[in-house]
Amino acid sequence: MRNLQADLNVPSHVGIIMDGNGRWAQKRGLARTEGHKRGLETAKLIVKCAEEIGIKYLSLFSFSTENWKRAEDEVKFLMFLIRDHLLRELDFYRQNGIRVVHSGDMEGLPSDIRDILDEVMRDTEGFDKMTVNLAINYGGRDEVVRAVNRVLDKRKSSGTGSAVVTDRDIAEALDRPDIPDPDLIVRTAGELRISNFLLWESAYAELYFSEKYWPDWTGDDLRAAVAAFSSRNRRFGGTA
Repeated sequence: MRNLQADLNVPSHVGIIMDGNGRWAQKRGLARTEGHKRGLETAKLIVKCAEEIGIKYLSLFSFSTENWKRAEDEVKFLMFLIRDHLLRELDFYRQNGIRVVHSGDMEGLPSDIRDILDEVMRDTEGFDKMTVNLAINYGGRDEVVRAVNRVLDKRKSSGTGSAVVTDRDIAEALDRPDIPDPDLIVRTAGELRISNFLLWESAYAELYFSEKYWPDWTGDDLRAAVAAFSSRNRRFGGTA
């Protein structure tokens, strides 16, 4: 597939709120779990398409800190899917030179998923073709609170530092300070909000909303989002 860099301003970092799995399934008379299974297949397709387009960083909102409020059976199934995906798709990430990282509160995850995430991140840390950031047990407000506490804990342990916390202090203490801020945030399924996703990092991100449920997304939908991004004039508070 032709790389779009020659024709479009391809965003370096895209974040996607993969919404609508349950509604997709219910509309077809299926269990919500079937929607989540289909959503994982879509995620793999979109990762591959993003790599072909030339996107360097892709953050996928996989499980939020608020998702623990869902029915126990659904939460258990989502944890199973995450575990299964990480185990089954490690070879996919290796073969495509994709680095996998994680955003979110690792300590709040089941121990086996923490172990698998650590393994996948270690095994792919040397790849630089593309980075996939899996936001699991992630919440934007939670991330900022944890970042501030990291800054304060570091100062307390060293016995040095100003009493004032700056925006740079927080930015450097976020979960993924090695990843640039997202240029584009995408949400599917017709919802017009960002739902606590990358709140700090997306201050100047362009927003793109799609009516389609996540399981119905294809590479053409990602390319349409990139084309819409490319047509916008990003001024970052200036007038140029």
